[in-house]
Amino acid sequence: MIITSLSKYLYPQIHTPNSNRLFYKKELLKVIMKDINIAKEKIKTVGFLDIDVDINLDLFAEIKRLKKEKNAIILAHYYQEPDIQDVADFIGDSLGLAQQAAKTNADMIVFAGVHFMGETAKILNPTKKVLLPDLKAGCSLSDSAPPDLFKKFKDKYPDHLVITYINCSAGMKALSDIICTSSNAQTIIESLPKDQKIIFAPDKNLGAYLNKKTGRNMVLWNGACMVHEIFSLEKIIKLKIRHPEARVIAHPECEEAVLNVADYIGSTTGLLNYSKKSDAKEFIVVTETGILHQMQKDSPDKIFIPAPPTTNCACNDCPYMKLNTLEKLYLCMEYELPEITMDEKLRIAAKKPIERMLAISAQYGL
Repeated sequence: MIITSLSKYLYPQIHTPNSNRLFYKKELLKVIMKDINIAKEKIKTVGFLDIDVDINLDLFAEIKRLKKEKNAIILAHYYQEPDIQDVADFIGDSLGLAQQAAKTNADMIVFAGVHFMGETAKILNPTKKVLLPDLKAGCSLSDSAPPDLFKKFKDKYPDHLVITYINCSAGMKALSDIICTSSNAQTIIESLPKDQKIIFAPDKNLGAYLNKKTGRNMVLWNGACMVHEIFSLEKIIKLKIRHPEARVIAHPECEEAVLNVADYIGSTTGLLNYSKKSDAKEFIVVTETGILHQMQKDSPDKIFIPAPPTTNCACNDCPYMKLNTLEKLYLCMEYELPEITMDEKLRIAAKKPIERMLAISAQYGL
């Protein structure tokens, strides 16, 4: 495979003897001269594989340099690893990231998140280069709603308006009337006439929570996030017994049984703001563990306990979010790959429901 062969020479180990370095240079030149176009195409679709970055390299300084040289902005989700959050220009949830992507003046957007987030940035910025450190950073919730199957489902309800959670593919967005996030979903639903029939996709747990909050009877697509579905109600209750003063704060993508024991339910940003403003000193946090980094930075005197999953695995970490690393972030900025590209017809169709979301959010001051 071209990428594998290229990776052998692109970053020789720092302990390589001087006598072998000429060999590496010659081999690298051969690969570049013969296969550079194929290699670039592979990186676009696969990403960097097995490339060793010099351990003596100050990645924070290098990324700062690249941002300045390339007029680049790094947008990072709260679920990214702490190092990436610390080097980002903006950290936020899906709504905040979409808003930042819509208004940036940068020439290059580096999205430290998952694939649908990079797609959203490209939809809103067709003339800008949008990069994702690892193209394999997908989303279980997005994968649970294939556009072709959803189109058949949608056709059964021709008089229904489609509100789709932003955690979905560009193809799903193109089939939607309005996009929403967990921060603005309730406001968007309540902005519509009460007799308006609605399909809500793809998250069934968020949809059920919103039905309860708004008194609606939206038709729900049967999708879910694997991280938020695996939290153990039994273990959370045991934690609560051991920490009786702790507040349970949960994301609405969790199952109803877990939400029923929560003291506060909100978006990622909502959970963060609640933890800052609350008088409580301990919190059991029922969402992806990446948010704990910002919570601890904002409230160093408070204790944040990650809610445990049903098994003994680290399943309260999103495996897709954690595919991005500081090394991959540096490499994608240095080589400006992998890049998010999109068919223009699809982009235009997907942009309309996002713009409706942004307009409603602005109208209500969100």
